Amino acid sequence: MNFLLQILFWIAVCGAVSSTIYCLMVIASAVRFGVRKRREDRAVTTFLPAVSVLKPLHGTEPGMERNLESFFEQDYPEFELLFCARHETDEALRLARRVGERYPHVDAHYVTCGEPEPKFHNAKVYSLAKLDSVARHELFITSDADVRVTPDYLRRMVQNLKDPQVGLASCVYLGTTDKGKSVEMTSGVLVADMLEGTKFALGATMAVRKRSFRDAGGFEYLGQFYADDFVLGNRLAARGIGVRLSSHVIRLMVQDTPFGLSFRNQLRWMQSTRRSRPLGHLGTGLTFAMQFGLLGLLWGLLSGHVLLGVIWLGALVLNRWLQAGMVLRMMGDRDWVWGMLIYPLRDLLGSVLWLGSYGGDRFYYRGKIYRMKDGGRVEEP
Repeated sequence: MNFLLQILFWIAVCGAVSSTIYCLMVIASAVRFGVRKRREDRAVTTFLPAVSVLKPLHGTEPGMERNLESFFEQDYPEFELLFCARHETDEALRLARRVGERYPHVDAHYVTCGEPEPKFHNAKVYSLAKLDSVARHELFITSDADVRVTPDYLRRMVQNLKDPQVGLASCVYLGTTDKGKSVEMTSGVLVADMLEGTKFALGATMAVRKRSFRDAGGFEYLGQFYADDFVLGNRLAARGIGVRLSSHVIRLMVQDTPFGLSFRNQLRWMQSTRRSRPLGHLGTGLTFAMQFGLLGLLWGLLSGHVLLGVIWLGALVLNRWLQAGMVLRMMGDRDWVWGMLIYPLRDLLGSVLWLGSYGGDRFYYRGKIYRMKDGGRVEEP
């Protein structure tokens, strides 16, 4: 029994140390990002080339009308809005047309691409390929349907392409319902950017050159992957093309879905991360804190050091509060206190999802079963 308690103790110690080091790294990277954000927010936006805004659509969801309106309300001299759905009967495309009628001064176009070809397991990439074929400008802004932006969004995003050596820029986002996931994702992104620079992209929205898709292998290549955004940014960085993390923060209008569906969606994301960057994903298990806090509490209960076990758990709860509070405040979340208080629960869920990502290679997405292969490629079994 003593031997098992010693193993339990040292596992909890190692996890507490690694998660605390990670927390300190998150705080340092958030401060670094916040300083850059304040500086760039004050800068005058003088680089204002014509841009094409590419928006793939597939079905409607609550709040989408306002999401679309925010793109028609951009304070930008010359841009075109391009919407693409699979069929003319798609409700999202119909909604976009109705919204566009209220903004006749905005250059907006609506196209269809049909059902994805077999080699395109990623339907979003298939839509982007269609939009790329009709876009008039060389600089693109891509965004998902659940993104809601401020009027200065285009101005802020396009500044990242002022340097001709930069081929892509993406930004972190603040989710409306699951702030915990936003904290978890943003923490990892900021630390990675601080330690080694940005070698990936976040697909919610990107400022990207038209040629960058070709430089990364083309749409047919990217369409094989679930995490096409990661592959796009990673391949550009590998070729020496600049990939940048924008200081602009967007809002993602995430729907409040049942726990089971949300768990399955997040597990799919974890499975993709595991396949896309296996070593980094393996190390992610040491960045979570709450499971090690619970192990410390269990050790305290079993060894007779109950007070020490309670303090151990409390210290790691404080650890997560510091991490979440720092990240949410840096992102400008008005409800950062509530998000901070509940983040330990999200951290615990994150560790469960991380463990579950090693349990299989199949996942369900939009009515079909897929298999996740090494490297993040997707195929229909």
